Amino acid sequence: MGRILKYVFYDLLKTRFLLFYTLFLFVSTFAMFQLDSDPNKVILSLMSIVLMVMPLISIVFATIHFYNSYEFIELMLAQPIDRKVVFLSEYLGVALSLSSAFLLGTGIPILFYGVSDSAVMLLVVGTLLTIVFVSLAFLSSVLTRDKAKAIGIALLFWFYFSLIYDGLLLWVIYTFSDYPLEKVTLALVSLNPVDLGRIMMLLTLDVSALMGYTGAFYRAFFGSYAGLVFSVGILLLWIFVPTYFSIRIFSRKDL
Repeated sequence: MGRILKYVFYDLLKTRFLLFYTLFLFVSTFAMFQLDSDPNKVILSLMSIVLMVMPLISIVFATIHFYNSYEFIELMLAQPIDRKVVFLSEYLGVALSLSSAFLLGTGIPILFYGVSDSAVMLLVVGTLLTIVFVSLAFLSSVLTRDKAKAIGIALLFWFYFSLIYDGLLLWVIYTFSDYPLEKVTLALVSLNPVDLGRIMMLLTLDVSALMGYTGAFYRAFFGSYAGLVFSVGILLLWIFVPTYFSIRIFSRKDL
């Protein structure tokens, strides 16, 4: 597995898109620090990239890569190599390369201008969300042999978690506003990795003061050690569950 993973990882690092992606993150982060002297405002601006742009890039890039590597995957499977090993090598190669691009592109300017708690949380949430959407991309890819359908499913995942789910959540909160919904909202937020990452970052920036009683409840929960462990644990579940089902489908799939 190590040799295949190393080949996939180094091959991805040479791609122009990944180099451009790293440069885009580096220039964007550096420019924001140049335009604003308040680090918290910069992190708040970078949050939009982490929560919207990065998941889209991760899920589309991973889906396209899977189909572009189909011949390589078939060649590896013609050898006496377990399917799980080939799949995990491809998956980890994409996840590690995209995570490295994010950490380098965003982390270097942050180190240059000074590390803060909110900056560390940005890097943690960004890395976890990148791997989450790579997992969803591989799940989309193994569901169908048609590349166009797989990209459509992947974009539907992104569209649902980034845009549609928030509207449904607001509708629930508005409809049942007469009832105490803090714990229910907490459960609903856990069903969306993007919302979970957003709350973790907002609480680190202390913007929760603008959220009233609900913000106080979230700060009491997510601001504690147990809340942090819960948040990271849920995001890890969002990584492992799609990957588990992807491996099961891929292992039984007729290529």
